[in-house]
Amino acid sequence: MVKSADRRPADDPAAAPATPRTPVPRVAVIAHRKKTLGGGLDELRKLITGYDVDDLLWYEVPKSKKAPKKVRQALKEGAELFFLWGGDGTVQRCIDALAGSDATAAIVPAGTANLLARNLGIPEDLPEAVRIGFEGRRAKLDLGKINGEHFAVMAGVGFDAEMIADADRGLKDRLGRFAYIWTGLRHVGGAVTPMKIKIDDNDWFEGDASCVLIGNVGTVTGGIDVFEDAQYDDGWLEVGVSTAEGPIQWARALGRMSAGNAEKSPFVRITRARKVSVKLGTPMAYELDGGARDRVKRITVKVVPQAITVCLPGTTT
Repeated sequence: MVKSADRRPADDPAAAPATPRTPVPRVAVIAHRKKTLGGGLDELRKLITGYDVDDLLWYEVPKSKKAPKKVRQALKEGAELFFLWGGDGTVQRCIDALAGSDATAAIVPAGTANLLARNLGIPEDLPEAVRIGFEGRRAKLDLGKINGEHFAVMAGVGFDAEMIADADRGLKDRLGRFAYIWTGLRHVGGAVTPMKIKIDDNDWFEGDASCVLIGNVGTVTGGIDVFEDAQYDDGWLEVGVSTAEGPIQWARALGRMSAGNAEKSPFVRITRARKVSVKLGTPMAYELDGGARDRVKRITVKVVPQAITVCLPGTTT
């Protein structure tokens, strides 16, 4: 016989089984410790652990090139959601290591330019960036791959790469985004060089040029909207070549770019491709996602469709 004290009405909350807690993915933080946003890394830890994260994997690196090793270590330890704290260089190194995995990347824009975050609509707001990481919608992002290394925003050779290499020499730490403007002004007088460019194995351009850009998104270095038709998930890369030479021609070309109609410049050609091959008459530096690389005489760039899952504003469905 059941005692009256043990009887509970069917709608009594105590009679219903407890609602199981939503599983929290294994979380890893890969942080460039020299970068800042909001209340810094201490606030980041508080915000993440506020989502009932019990076993947080935490890695800080002194420079972006140290990040891939930590990413691979976290993957081995079962990390599923990666918060990437830093600028485009740090994010690029991490995404390169995450490409092709089942992990999800949440970007925390704590760097100088934060071009990928801007293109994806992720604000420079720490609480909101963390919220997007846990609650935002998931989307597959195409990547480009240049000389064996993945990028999410852009790659380039010539004027753009020389400008970025110059900005990397301590200027970004001192001047922030103005470093790109400063170094850009220094390089507009640079010489053109003979180039041969193939688009999907077909001849597309042959002649003297000062810059080749390959974009996965629309807004590139300096916040300029070069590729207005770019989409990060369409399986294509946007390609642009500039023949501008000297300050006057570059001013005209950049003016068109700033107005959002770069293709109307007489010094710019734009198309799209799944594969781009560039052969240079003289060795030139190349860059990817704002990080300078060594001089080369040729580059090959391919699109890698749906290569990584990222967190975006909005809510999961």
